[in-house]
Amino acid sequence: MTRAILAIDQGTTNSKAVLVSDSGEILSRGSAPVGIDHPHPGWVEQDPLRIWASVQEAIAECLAGAKVDILGIAISNQRESVTVWDADTGAPLGAVVSWQCRRTAPVCAELTAAGHAPRVQELTGLPIDPMFPGPKMRWLLDRVPAGRKVRLGTIDAWLIHCLTGGVVHACDASNAARSQLYDLNRQVWSDELCALFGVDKSCLPSVRDSASVFGVTHGVAGLPNGIPIAAAIGDSHAALFGHGAFNSGDGKVTFGTGSSIMTTLPQFIAPQQGITTTIAWTLNGTPTYAFEGNILVSASALPWMVAMLGLADVQALTDLAATAEPNGPGFVPAFVGLGAPHWQADARALFCGITFNTTRAQMARAVTDSMAFQVHDVFAAMSAQSPAPLGRLYADGGPSKNTFLMQCVADTLNHPVIQCDAPEVSALGAAYLAGLSLGVWADLAAIAALPRGRKEIEPQPADRHARLAVWEDAIKRSTLPGG
Repeated sequence: MTRAILAIDQGTTNSKAVLVSDSGEILSRGSAPVGIDHPHPGWVEQDPLRIWASVQEAIAECLAGAKVDILGIAISNQRESVTVWDADTGAPLGAVVSWQCRRTAPVCAELTAAGHAPRVQELTGLPIDPMFPGPKMRWLLDRVPAGRKVRLGTIDAWLIHCLTGGVVHACDASNAARSQLYDLNRQVWSDELCALFGVDKSCLPSVRDSASVFGVTHGVAGLPNGIPIAAAIGDSHAALFGHGAFNSGDGKVTFGTGSSIMTTLPQFIAPQQGITTTIAWTLNGTPTYAFEGNILVSASALPWMVAMLGLADVQALTDLAATAEPNGPGFVPAFVGLGAPHWQADARALFCGITFNTTRAQMARAVTDSMAFQVHDVFAAMSAQSPAPLGRLYADGGPSKNTFLMQCVADTLNHPVIQCDAPEVSALGAAYLAGLSLGVWADLAAIAALPRGRKEIEPQPADRHARLAVWEDAIKRSTLPGG
């Protein structure tokens, strides 16, 4: 019987399950949607029980008809989304407050005004911004009925709780590193940060290596008891690992609802110019660090523009954009503010430079180009601080399949982009970590040697400086008081 690892990739809009053989081959897939609620302007939340149900549905679809020996389970998860549940009953005590949610913007502004931002960044590598979980955890705790014993956690912790029948309360170091409560140098929950954000440290999960056995399955429909949960990691970190970006300076761009850009580092470096530092993964107690820039709105601007122009689909939008000369208006997709490297929570989406001669194709091109320009801004900030030059740059996520979009990125960066034929790269990265934990693969060299379908896109000569000037003007306008 074929041996395989069951990888769960729990994302913002859907949950996936992938069976990965011990030779690295994907054997089967399953997926299920996850709803998103917007109860107030700027608020984004999800139902924790629906997330768990979608994971079970994806697993059931993935395993239907499969005859495999499941060696272990791996988890890749959406990051910075947090929830709270009853420690005794396991029942949710609040919603999942999404990474996109801006409800804590006033609290973040108060903390910044009080002068706490430099110290928070020194300890965590993160700015004070509504994206990160510290203030969200406080918001959730404030709404828990008195006298309840609670557990707080990122989505990996919630899934580990569900998979183990409530026995284990744990997360991995990559998810802890995004919480704004974790001291990256000391690799512990910080008493100082927990006090600052008002979070009871006893509610937090234990932190473990990304490749380690967190516990075993118990009471999960469709799965036997006793399967080890052998890896957990944030989805962007998992993608970096899945690409085999193990050398300092190697990086990746994950294109999705938002975008995550990461490059590996030789040691912890506190960031200074609009990007973050994180733990990419931890193996045998040793962390690998990375620079990261988080773009809040990336590919999610494409279907919005499809609807605005009355087109059939995103492919029709990119086909239209490809017909336009890159000399039209600028567009900033700041629908929920701007993330890295600008970190302007009050920025607003806009077009600028529109004239009577502006065409539909130019409008479409402005939206598609905005994905590349945001990536450019993040890499410019990284390059100013990185001890290593940008190495191999991998692209993943649904939009990375579109050669026109990736050519725009390569041209804007003036750097090759490697398209990867691996839409499940986050799940693969988690599976590889589980394989390390279980001894399926001996080391990183064995994982790097696994076959992967790749295509390198070289930058083409283009007047990138003129287009960047239009973009920079648009960015300035989007951040003016009053929008």
